[in-house]
Amino acid sequence: MHPFSRSMQVDLHASWWIGPIEIPTRLVLAPMAGVSVQAFRRQGRRYGAGLVCSEMVSCAGLQHRNERTLGYLRIASDERPLAVQLFGSEPEVMAEAAVMVERAGADIVDLNFGCPVKKVTKTGAGATLLEDPERACRIVEGIADAVSTPVTVKMRRGLEDGSRACLELGPRLVEAGATSLTLHPRSARQMYTGEADHSLTAELVRLVDVPVVASGDVTSRARATEIIERTGATAVMVGRAAQGNPWALQEILDGRAGEPSRDEVVAELIVFIRETAGELGEERGTGFLKKFYGWYLGRGRFPKAFKQELVQLATLAEVEARLLAAAPGAHEELARLEAELPDGDDVLLDLPISVYGGG
Repeated sequence: MHPFSRSMQVDLHASWWIGPIEIPTRLVLAPMAGVSVQAFRRQGRRYGAGLVCSEMVSCAGLQHRNERTLGYLRIASDERPLAVQLFGSEPEVMAEAAVMVERAGADIVDLNFGCPVKKVTKTGAGATLLEDPERACRIVEGIADAVSTPVTVKMRRGLEDGSRACLELGPRLVEAGATSLTLHPRSARQMYTGEADHSLTAELVRLVDVPVVASGDVTSRARATEIIERTGATAVMVGRAAQGNPWALQEILDGRAGEPSRDEVVAELIVFIRETAGELGEERGTGFLKKFYGWYLGRGRFPKAFKQELVQLATLAEVEARLLAAAPGAHEELARLEAELPDGDDVLLDLPISVYGGG
């Protein structure tokens, strides 16, 4: 049987639940350091993600209140349902952070037990917790006791290639209070190389009685439906495929293939620039946004030299003017997009967020 022949049985538009929180589609937008600012999350919701996730919030930063706060977490009603992701290694400090984000309006508290980056793992946080099950369970239990919002966990398979740590730890985390698990079945050592081994996802689904979200290599509708069919996962998480490319979410959800027009690309990028500048400020935003130019304008949409030209410009106003000169029809598309965007009703929360420290 062709692996995709039963794929139509998977309804990616069907809602599902994490505890009392209803998620309207089977598509989750991944939390990504240096990427998942509010503009990215809002865009993800517009293009069909049922659940969006914040940047990792560094719980360790909460212990140093005398230091300059690294950023603000913004939460707006049009992002919801929203998961705010915490990383850290101290159960008490993480529980305190969880209470803060719950008060700010987070619908779900997500815990990062999967980040492979050395500056996170060396502190005992991220993927290191896969090899420290006692501490991992204490963290989940402490947070589940401290908040009434659902607590979820994002994991990798383990630190080393071939590790099955996620299968030993997963059921224990559920017992400790986790209401959903996300598995990215690569090892921390692999980073983003090789293929995600979704046979592990299928094993985890059989071991636990909470929704499992499959993460890793979800790049198309065919791939998403195949992974759900093969593993029994409740939903899929999309990460890198959506960077500068919200149309990928639309294709996964509805099968709407085809490249966006240049006007659509430029209009979405300008909305993204304006919202990000509002969140980070002009100075921080200028540097932060540079990687997005390549993501939006690549894939054969614009010549490579055009991206290089934008990166050299000193202000975001110059970037915007150059984009509109390259795609004059984007004016109309931009007006339509901005008219549809809801008015801001942000809750601002003073928290250390990974992206502001460099991710």
